[in-house]
Amino acid sequence: MTLLTVAGLHVRSPEGRDLVSDVSFTLDAGERLGLIGESGSGKSMTALAIMGLTPPGMTVSGSVVFDAPGLDRSLDRGLDRIEVVGAGERRLTSLRGRATSTVFQEPLTALDPLMRVGRQVAEPLRRRRGLRGRALRAAVTAALEEVRLADPERIARAYPHEISGGQRQRVAIAMAIACDPALLIADEPTTALDVTVQADVLALLDGLVEERGMALLFISHDLAVVSRIAERVIVLKDGAAVESGSAGEVVNAPRHPYTRDLVGSARRLDGALDGALDGAVDWRTP
Repeated sequence: MTLLTVAGLHVRSPEGRDLVSDVSFTLDAGERLGLIGESGSGKSMTALAIMGLTPPGMTVSGSVVFDAPGLDRSLDRGLDRIEVVGAGERRLTSLRGRATSTVFQEPLTALDPLMRVGRQVAEPLRRRRGLRGRALRAAVTAALEEVRLADPERIARAYPHEISGGQRQRVAIAMAIACDPALLIADEPTTALDVTVQADVLALLDGLVEERGMALLFISHDLAVVSRIAERVIVLKDGAAVESGSAGEVVNAPRHPYTRDLVGSARRLDGALDGALDGAVDWRTP
Protein backbone atom coordinates (compact mmCIF):
# COMPACT_ATOMS: atom_id res chain seq x y z
CA MET A 1 0.00 0.00 0.00
CA THR A 2 1.38 3.41 -0.97
CA LEU A 3 1.43 5.68 2.08
CA LEU A 4 3.05 8.82 0.63
CA THR A 5 3.12 10.12 -2.93
CA VAL A 6 5.29 13.12 -3.76
CA ALA A 7 4.83 14.33 -7.34
CA GLY A 8 6.59 17.22 -9.04
CA LEU A 9 7.43 18.94 -5.76
CA HIS A 10 8.89 22.43 -6.10
CA VAL A 11 9.92 24.78 -3.30
CA ARG A 12 10.99 28.32 -4.15
CA SER A 13 12.51 30.90 -1.80
CA PRO A 14 11.05 34.41 -1.42
CA GLU A 15 13.91 35.61 -3.64
CA GLY A 16 12.80 33.27 -6.42
CA ARG A 17 15.54 30.65 -6.00
CA ASP A 18 14.54 27.02 -6.56
CA LEU A 19 15.36 25.03 -3.41
CA VAL A 20 13.57 21.84 -4.49
CA SER A 21 12.99 21.14 -8.18
CA ASP A 22 10.57 18.53 -9.53
CA VAL A 23 11.19 15.89 -6.85
CA SER A 24 8.93 12.84 -7.12
CA PHE A 25 8.82 9.55 -5.23
CA THR A 26 6.48 7.17 -3.43
CA LEU A 27 6.87 5.52 -0.06
CA ASP A 28 4.97 2.38 0.87
CA ALA A 29 3.70 1.55 4.33
CA GLY A 30 6.58 0.06 6.33
CA GLU A 31 9.20 0.98 3.71
CA ARG A 32 12.50 2.75 4.48
CA LEU A 33 13.70 5.47 2.15
CA GLY A 34 16.85 7.55 2.50
CA LEU A 35 17.33 11.08 1.16
CA ILE A 36 20.99 11.97 0.87
CA GLY A 37 22.87 15.04 -0.26
CA GLU A 38 25.23 17.74 0.93
CA SER A 39 24.09 20.85 2.77
CA GLY A 40 21.79 22.88 0.52
CA SER A 41 20.79 19.89 -1.62
CA GLY A 42 17.11 20.28 -0.70
CA LYS A 43 16.67 17.20 1.44
CA SER A 44 15.52 18.96 4.63
CA MET A 45 13.33 21.38 2.66
CA THR A 46 11.69 18.35 1.04
CA ALA A 47 10.92 16.96 4.50
CA LEU A 48 9.48 20.30 5.66
CA ALA A 49 7.26 20.45 2.57
CA ILE A 50 5.99 16.94 3.31
CA MET A 51 5.01 18.08 6.81
CA GLY A 52 3.57 21.39 5.61
CA LEU A 53 6.20 23.22 7.68
CA THR A 54 8.07 25.27 5.07
CA PRO A 55 9.12 28.71 6.40
CA PRO A 56 6.95 31.76 5.67
CA GLY A 57 7.47 33.22 2.22
CA MET A 58 8.31 29.92 0.54
CA THR A 59 6.27 28.95 -2.51
CA VAL A 60 5.37 25.25 -2.66
CA SER A 61 3.84 23.57 -5.71
CA GLY A 62 3.31 20.05 -6.91
CA SER A 63 1.61 17.39 -4.81
CA VAL A 64 2.23 15.65 -1.48
CA VAL A 65 -0.48 13.11 -0.68
CA PHE A 66 -0.81 10.90 2.41
CA ASP A 67 -3.06 7.89 1.93
CA ALA A 68 -4.06 6.05 5.10
CA PRO A 69 -7.51 5.30 6.54
CA GLY A 70 -9.03 7.71 9.06
CA LEU A 71 -6.33 10.37 8.94
CA ASP A 72 -8.56 13.41 9.30
CA ARG A 73 -10.46 12.41 12.43
CA SER A 74 -10.25 15.95 13.84
CA LEU A 75 -12.58 17.08 11.04
CA ASP A 76 -14.90 14.09 11.59
CA ARG A 77 -14.59 13.00 7.99
CA GLY A 78 -12.40 9.91 8.29
CA LEU A 79 -10.57 10.89 5.13
CA ASP A 80 -8.19 8.36 3.64
CA ARG A 81 -6.26 10.87 1.50
CA ILE A 82 -4.86 14.25 2.47
CA GLU A 83 -3.18 16.64 0.05
CA VAL A 84 -0.58 18.63 1.99
CA VAL A 85 0.23 21.28 -0.63
CA GLY A 86 -2.27 24.09 -0.21
CA ALA A 87 -3.92 22.57 2.87
CA GLY A 88 -5.00 24.79 5.77
CA GLU A 89 -3.37 24.63 9.17
CA ARG A 90 -6.28 22.77 10.73
CA ARG A 91 -5.99 20.00 8.19
CA LEU A 92 -2.19 19.87 8.61
CA THR A 93 -2.51 19.70 12.40
CA SER A 94 -4.70 16.63 12.03
CA LEU A 95 -1.97 15.06 9.91
CA ARG A 96 1.01 15.66 12.20
CA GLY A 97 1.56 13.08 14.88
CA ARG A 98 -0.98 10.63 13.47
CA ALA A 99 0.16 10.21 9.87
CA THR A 100 3.70 11.50 10.24
CA SER A 101 6.08 12.83 12.85
CA THR A 102 9.63 14.15 12.75
CA VAL A 103 12.87 13.77 14.69
CA PHE A 104 15.07 16.78 14.02
CA GLN A 105 18.85 17.13 14.04
CA GLU A 106 19.36 19.13 17.24
CA PRO A 107 17.13 18.01 20.12
CA LEU A 108 18.22 20.88 22.37
CA THR A 109 16.50 23.31 20.01
CA ALA A 110 13.61 20.96 19.21
CA LEU A 111 12.71 20.61 22.90
CA ASP A 112 11.28 23.44 25.01
CA PRO A 113 14.10 24.50 27.39
CA LEU A 114 11.62 25.81 29.98
CA MET A 115 9.48 22.68 30.23
CA ARG A 116 10.30 19.46 32.02
CA VAL A 117 10.91 16.49 29.74
CA GLY A 118 7.95 14.52 31.10
CA ARG A 119 5.49 17.28 30.26
CA GLN A 120 6.82 17.46 26.71
CA VAL A 121 6.41 13.73 26.17
CA ALA A 122 2.98 13.89 27.81
CA GLU A 123 1.61 16.54 25.44
CA PRO A 124 1.22 14.38 22.30
CA LEU A 125 -0.07 11.50 24.42
CA ARG A 126 -2.67 13.76 26.00
CA ARG A 127 -3.65 15.46 22.76
CA ARG A 128 -3.82 12.43 20.47
CA ARG A 129 -4.73 9.61 22.85
CA GLY A 130 -6.81 11.56 25.36
CA LEU A 131 -4.87 10.27 28.37
CA ARG A 132 -5.06 12.00 31.75
CA GLY A 133 -3.80 11.58 35.32
CA ARG A 134 -2.28 8.25 36.30
CA ALA A 135 -2.75 6.74 32.85
CA LEU A 136 -0.86 9.65 31.28
CA ARG A 137 2.01 9.39 33.78
CA ALA A 138 2.29 5.65 33.14
CA ALA A 139 2.32 6.24 29.37
CA VAL A 140 5.11 8.81 29.71
CA THR A 141 7.21 6.36 31.72
CA ALA A 142 6.56 3.60 29.18
CA ALA A 143 7.51 5.91 26.30
CA LEU A 144 10.83 6.80 27.93
CA GLU A 145 11.53 3.16 28.70
CA GLU A 146 10.82 2.21 25.09
CA VAL A 147 13.64 4.46 23.89
CA ARG A 148 15.96 2.77 26.41
CA LEU A 149 16.34 5.62 28.88
CA ALA A 150 17.47 4.41 32.27
CA ASP A 151 15.67 5.91 35.29
CA PRO A 152 12.75 7.32 33.28
CA GLU A 153 11.23 8.97 36.36
CA ARG A 154 14.34 11.10 36.81
CA ILE A 155 14.49 11.93 33.12
CA ALA A 156 10.82 12.96 33.19
CA ARG A 157 11.52 15.46 35.99
CA ALA A 158 14.59 16.94 34.26
CA TYR A 159 14.82 19.95 31.97
CA PRO A 160 16.46 19.37 28.57
CA HIS A 161 19.73 21.06 29.57
CA GLU A 162 20.06 18.69 32.54
CA ILE A 163 20.42 15.56 30.38
CA SER A 164 22.97 14.55 27.73
CA GLY A 165 22.67 15.03 23.98
CA GLY A 166 22.03 11.34 23.41
CA GLN A 167 19.34 11.33 26.10
CA ARG A 168 17.70 14.39 24.56
CA GLN A 169 17.57 12.73 21.16
CA ARG A 170 15.95 9.67 22.71
CA VAL A 171 13.35 11.93 24.32
CA ALA A 172 12.71 13.53 20.92
CA ILE A 173 12.24 10.06 19.41
CA ALA A 174 9.82 9.13 22.22
CA MET A 175 7.76 12.24 21.45
CA ALA A 176 7.80 11.51 17.72
CA ILE A 177 6.52 7.95 18.02
CA ALA A 178 4.09 8.59 20.89
CA CYS A 179 1.07 8.68 18.55
CA ASP A 180 2.15 5.69 16.43
CA PRO A 181 2.66 7.63 13.20
CA ALA A 182 2.48 5.75 9.93
CA LEU A 183 5.62 7.60 8.76
CA LEU A 184 8.60 8.69 10.83
CA ILE A 185 10.79 11.38 9.28
CA ALA A 186 14.30 11.42 10.77
CA ASP A 187 16.13 14.57 9.62
CA GLU A 188 19.85 14.23 10.36
CA PRO A 189 19.01 12.64 13.75
CA THR A 190 22.59 11.60 14.58
CA THR A 191 24.64 14.49 13.15
CA ALA A 192 24.90 16.38 16.45
CA LEU A 193 25.99 13.26 18.38
CA ASP A 194 29.40 11.66 18.83
CA VAL A 195 30.18 8.49 16.92
CA THR A 196 29.44 6.04 19.74
CA VAL A 197 26.08 7.64 20.53
CA GLN A 198 25.29 7.79 16.80
CA ALA A 199 25.51 4.02 16.55
CA ASP A 200 23.25 3.56 19.58
CA VAL A 201 20.60 5.95 18.25
CA LEU A 202 20.67 4.31 14.80
CA ALA A 203 20.18 0.90 16.39
CA LEU A 204 17.30 2.30 18.46
CA LEU A 205 15.57 3.79 15.39
CA ASP A 206 16.11 0.59 13.44
CA GLY A 207 14.46 -1.47 16.17
CA LEU A 208 11.54 0.89 16.77
CA VAL A 209 10.69 1.17 13.08
CA GLU A 210 10.83 -2.60 12.71
CA GLU A 211 8.75 -3.32 15.81
CA ARG A 212 6.04 -0.77 14.99
CA GLY A 213 5.94 -1.37 11.26
CA MET A 214 6.40 2.33 10.52
CA ALA A 215 7.61 3.74 7.25
CA LEU A 216 10.84 5.72 7.58
CA LEU A 217 12.16 8.69 5.64
CA PHE A 218 15.76 9.04 6.78
CA ILE A 219 17.65 12.20 5.80
CA SER A 220 21.41 12.65 6.00
CA HIS A 221 24.50 13.92 4.21
CA ASP A 222 26.27 10.67 5.13
CA LEU A 223 25.78 7.80 2.68
CA ALA A 224 27.25 5.30 5.13
CA VAL A 225 24.60 6.18 7.71
CA VAL A 226 21.71 6.28 5.22
CA SER A 227 22.58 3.00 3.56
CA ARG A 228 22.88 1.37 6.95
CA ILE A 229 19.23 1.94 7.77
CA ALA A 230 17.37 2.50 4.47
CA GLU A 231 16.35 -0.01 1.82
CA ARG A 232 16.10 2.54 -0.98
CA VAL A 233 18.04 5.77 -1.56
CA ILE A 234 17.40 9.01 -3.45
CA VAL A 235 20.37 11.30 -4.04
CA LEU A 236 19.64 15.04 -4.18
CA LYS A 237 21.90 17.73 -5.61
CA ASP A 238 20.99 21.40 -5.89
CA GLY A 239 17.37 20.56 -5.11
CA ALA A 240 16.96 17.89 -7.79
CA ALA A 241 17.06 14.09 -7.65
CA VAL A 242 20.08 12.87 -9.62
CA GLU A 243 19.98 9.16 -8.77
CA SER A 244 17.82 6.60 -7.01
CA GLY A 245 17.86 2.88 -6.37
CA SER A 246 18.34 0.28 -3.69
CA ALA A 247 21.00 1.04 -1.10
CA GLY A 248 23.17 -1.75 -2.51
CA GLU A 249 22.84 -0.50 -6.09
CA VAL A 250 23.72 3.08 -5.22
CA VAL A 251 26.70 2.09 -3.09
CA ASN A 252 28.10 -0.63 -5.37
CA ALA A 253 27.35 0.85 -8.79
CA PRO A 254 26.72 4.61 -8.57
CA ARG A 255 25.86 6.12 -11.95
CA HIS A 256 25.99 9.87 -11.37
CA PRO A 257 29.40 11.57 -10.78
CA TYR A 258 28.04 13.29 -7.68
CA THR A 259 26.93 9.95 -6.23
CA ARG A 260 30.33 8.46 -6.99
CA ASP A 261 31.91 11.29 -5.01
CA LEU A 262 29.59 10.57 -2.08
CA VAL A 263 30.45 6.87 -2.18
CA GLY A 264 34.16 7.68 -2.29
CA SER A 265 33.85 9.99 0.71
CA ALA A 266 31.84 7.41 2.63
CA ARG A 267 34.44 4.71 2.03
CA ARG A 268 37.26 7.01 3.19
CA LEU A 269 35.35 7.71 6.40
CA ASP A 270 34.11 4.15 6.79
CA GLY A 271 36.26 3.42 9.82
CA ALA A 272 34.68 6.23 11.81
CA LEU A 273 31.42 4.27 11.95
CA ASP A 274 33.06 0.89 12.47
CA GLY A 275 32.41 -0.50 9.02
CA ALA A 276 28.97 1.05 8.65
CA LEU A 277 29.08 1.21 4.85
CA ASP A 278 30.01 -2.41 4.24
CA GLY A 279 27.49 -3.56 6.84
CA ALA A 280 24.84 -1.41 5.22
CA VAL A 281 25.33 -2.86 1.75
CA ASP A 282 24.57 -6.34 3.10
CA TRP A 283 21.62 -5.17 5.23
CA ARG A 284 18.49 -7.27 4.60
CA THR A 285 20.38 -9.40 2.08
CA PRO A 286 19.64 -13.13 2.44
